[in-house]
Amino acid sequence: MNEQRKKPRFPFPRYPRGWFQIAYSDEVESGSVHPLHYFGRDFVLFRTESGELSLLDAFCPHLGAHLGYGGHVEGESIRCPFHAWEFGGDGRCTKVPYARRIPNKSSIKTHHVREINGLIMMWFDIDGAEPSFEIPEIPETNLEEWTPFAKRRWKIRTHNQEMAENVVDIAHFRYVHGMKIVPQPHLIEPNYPVLKMETKTIMETPAGDVEGILSVEAHGFGFSTSRFTGLVRTTVIASVTPIDDEYVDVRFSFTVHKGQGDSIARGIGKAFTAEIARQLEEDKPIWEHKTYFEKPMLCDGDGPVGAFRRWCRNFYPEWYIEQAAREYREAHGTIA
Repeated sequence: MNEQRKKPRFPFPRYPRGWFQIAYSDEVESGSVHPLHYFGRDFVLFRTESGELSLLDAFCPHLGAHLGYGGHVEGESIRCPFHAWEFGGDGRCTKVPYARRIPNKSSIKTHHVREINGLIMMWFDIDGAEPSFEIPEIPETNLEEWTPFAKRRWKIRTHNQEMAENVVDIAHFRYVHGMKIVPQPHLIEPNYPVLKMETKTIMETPAGDVEGILSVEAHGFGFSTSRFTGLVRTTVIASVTPIDDEYVDVRFSFTVHKGQGDSIARGIGKAFTAEIARQLEEDKPIWEHKTYFEKPMLCDGDGPVGAFRRWCRNFYPEWYIEQAAREYREAHGTIA
């Protein structure tokens, strides 16, 4: 059983390049320290007393203590819980309280972070390259006319790419989610790092069916926005961050326009949040137990799966794609 679990589930790389949510801004107060585990690695996130945010590798280069467990902020640095070494937001050691000089190369690797749309995002690239794109500002997150985020979170055994493919897999909406009319998406030509799609939707309500438009815009595999019109204007930010080789951390953030009044917007938003969460819960067991076919048996009623998969290759270096395919062949004997 353990050997089976070690086999790669997918013939493509585990960790795509891009921006990924690691927290909400309101979760990280000044002076706070947060241990994190993503991409199969340990990190420490902290906010200095002046409000600056930093993300470092978790372990002190001295004797390996995890800065996220017992470490605390001192001014603009984080102090190690073991021997009180201090490190600035740039990763450099700023103080060793019992030594006359700071050892050379006593620094910790730093990682790019951005605070935008009420989210804290980190950049990940398997080659350690600098960010090649940025996350756009979503106006709804900063306007009084929109409700504060309603938040939902899941831990799911799947891959970012599998979750993202769900959007273009139009046929499943009827048979998994019970939609009477399957949406027919218009996929706007993908252009790294952005993929855009629009489709007409029909939402069932007690007063009858309401037509609307769904517009999806993805910036890599870690961040996407879905805007719904019809009954009420609603925006959903979906963030999917790899935890390790098996699981992803999924956060959905919902906001609703207050055009019909604050209380009505909140009520509709609550119902909409519950409906989207219901759909994800229906998808979850399928994602967690399905296999992946490199050459699926598609038919003319399926969505633009091929175009989507070609776009996906932009987020992995070629050597990483080849390595993942080789490891999959060695484990399973073939590419499905």
